[in-house]
Amino acid sequence: MDSVTRHILDLSRRGLLRGATAMAALAATRPAFAQRVAPMPVFQSDPFPLGVASGDPWPDGVVIWTRLSQDPLGDGGLPPEALELRWEVAEDEGFTRLAGRGTVLARPELNYSVRVEVTGLRPAATYHYRFIAGGVASPVGRTRTAPAVNTRPAQMRFVNAGCQHYEQGLFTAWRHVAAEPDLDFVFHYGDYIYEGPANRERSGNFPAIRSHNSPAVETLDAYRRRYALYQLDADLRAAHHAHPFLVSFDDHEVDNNWAAAVSARVGVSPADFALLKAAAFQAWYEAMPLRRAQMPNGPDIIAYRGIDWGTLASISVLDTRGFRDDQPCGDRVKPVCEEVSNPAAHVLGPAQEGWLFGRLAQAEAVWSILAQQVMMMRRDVGGADGDDQPRYDMDKWDAYPAARTRLLNHVRQARVPNLAVLTGDIHTAWAGTLRPDYDREGPAVGVEFVSTSMSSAGDGREIWAGPQRALDRNPHIAFFNGRRGYTLIEADERRMETRFRAVPYVSRPGAPLVDRARFMVEAGRPELIRLG
Repeated sequence: MDSVTRHILDLSRRGLLRGATAMAALAATRPAFAQRVAPMPVFQSDPFPLGVASGDPWPDGVVIWTRLSQDPLGDGGLPPEALELRWEVAEDEGFTRLAGRGTVLARPELNYSVRVEVTGLRPAATYHYRFIAGGVASPVGRTRTAPAVNTRPAQMRFVNAGCQHYEQGLFTAWRHVAAEPDLDFVFHYGDYIYEGPANRERSGNFPAIRSHNSPAVETLDAYRRRYALYQLDADLRAAHHAHPFLVSFDDHEVDNNWAAAVSARVGVSPADFALLKAAAFQAWYEAMPLRRAQMPNGPDIIAYRGIDWGTLASISVLDTRGFRDDQPCGDRVKPVCEEVSNPAAHVLGPAQEGWLFGRLAQAEAVWSILAQQVMMMRRDVGGADGDDQPRYDMDKWDAYPAARTRLLNHVRQARVPNLAVLTGDIHTAWAGTLRPDYDREGPAVGVEFVSTSMSSAGDGREIWAGPQRALDRNPHIAFFNGRRGYTLIEADERRMETRFRAVPYVSRPGAPLVDRARFMVEAGRPELIRLG
């Protein structure tokens, strides 16, 4: 066992036990939880340094979020008692036409974060919201509700984005997302934070543009401070203020390449890893505009859920980490080993897979959208130096072909309409088609759009030898780009159009936004048509 692992286990037993115990305080949301409400302190600085956010829009409402703090990178600077905030939702930015108002408690057990599931709002409508504490108003956020059930909006417009490594690049692309007009929502596929230690000169293989604020994150307090560091970024805050988010998580919210109860680090037991997950999920819940249904229970969380956009789209937000089998073949990019042929292998786990199959079979919307994390289409990356042996990334669906085949066969057999899969994780942009069996000829059953990172892996490049080799070996893949950015997707009942938007650099401020490609998919035809 190396020194790093020993350090992790020591922290597990000292710090994570405290974090796991604190999970019981999530019962603070229950009416029976009694706690004295303290008078609001006199604030010495802005009590809303992390801004506001909204998420999970429904036809009649939306979640609004904020977190009180006087010292977000330290101990919070607030008394260890509940504090009462006011909230307001209005039809106008001046708050002259209120649509809802009330009070909510910011509790120390939840790091003084609050979320309000606002109801009674009009469908397909834009609202503004704010919080007020001690006479001080928060920034004003803009949000939007989903269309009414059984109605078909003329169009939907949204962004797919994630992978925002603080050290490896500036969040300029989030500023461009904030400026996108008329977005219905942003799907954040995960890697909202990175759990690694501070690297003041180099972050991984890339120059450090700025530094994390602590060693590797391994306790509840450290996770909380890492989220605060990221949310203090003005560009990320601007995006949250401008649009509602649908959030999920990938691996770095917990630990790199984790899988269900298994840490990727050698020597970390399931028991110790459960403590780490409990702290990580509590901090994620505290930092995100999530509903109570996503409240974690120690190391367990149900983050997968459905959002319907009238009858235009059925959106299934998936969790491809929490229920999967451990990565086969020792993880990483490898030739296929015997474990890959396991017919019972799972990416989603039996319960989530069954939920998704039922949801897909019952969907009556024009578009069936899977909002998830890791690449689903096959991507044989081959080998360098003329080695022709197939190689696959064992952290992706390629390592679980039986699970992919089950899902895509279900799509075909249930005649699921117009499948579009949204993905991230890989820090580069890709577009391709989905087939149940890539070794046999057969029509595609859907398309996949893989968003690049917002900042992870530095400035990036347009293309290089490895991705070009993958394009040559995988004819179903139509596009690659290695810059930073996001995907902008517009859909109506006839077509879905996806723009791969990029910034040429993240190593310095002021990067402009450019489109690297534009694809169209016609309803009823799972084929990619390049428009630009």
